[in-house]
Amino acid sequence: MKVLTTLTSPYGRMVRALIIEKAFEDRVEVVPTVTRTPDTPILDVNPSGRVPTLITDDGTMFEESVLICSYLDSLEEPRVLAPQADWDARILEARARSMLDGIAVWSREVRRPENEQSPPIVAHEKSRALRLAGVFDGIVASGALNGPIDLAQLTLGCTLHGRDGKPVGFDWRGDNPNLAAWVDKFGARKSMQETLPPG
Repeated sequence: MKVLTTLTSPYGRMVRALIIEKAFEDRVEVVPTVTRTPDTPILDVNPSGRVPTLITDDGTMFEESVLICSYLDSLEEPRVLAPQADWDARILEARARSMLDGIAVWSREVRRPENEQSPPIVAHEKSRALRLAGVFDGIVASGALNGPIDLAQLTLGCTLHGRDGKPVGFDWRGDNPNLAAWVDKFGARKSMQETLPPG
C-alpha cells in the first residue's frame, strides 16, 4: 500500500502518525507529493487531487484522513483508535476537525497575495480558532483527552503540535496553559516527532 501526501499537510500527518502508531511502516509506503498544480502527480490516481490519498494493494483508492485512518486501523488488532461507536470520542473529533478545517482555510487565505486576501475570512477563522483553543483548554482540564489515543487526540495533536505561530497571529498558548501542556505531552510521542512538518 502507499499513501500520497504533502509533508506539510496536517491531514496527511494524521495518517502518517497512525502508520507509526500501528507499526505499519513496512506495509504502507509514504510518497511525498505536491498539490494545487496543474501537473500534480496525484491526479493520476485521485481526480480530486486531495491529500492524503491511500492506494491499497488491490488498487482501491481512499481519500480523506479519517476514512484512511479508520481503514488502516481496521486491518489488524489491536486497534489503536477509540471505537467508532464511542460517541463522546466522535463528538470531540468533530470539534477538533472544525478547528483544523478553519485553520486550513485561514492558512490558505494568508498565503494569497495581500491584495487578494479577504480580511473578513481571516478575522472569522482567527476568532474561531482562538475560541476553540479556549474550549479545548477546558476539555483538557476535564481529563477527557487523557485516555487511549483516538481520532480526537490525533486530529488536535496534528492541528497544533509543531505549528506554533502558524498562521501568523494564532497565539493560542498564553491563554490556554492546559491545552499547551497537553500538546507538548502528546507531541512527545514517536509518531508525532517523526512526522513534524518541515520548516
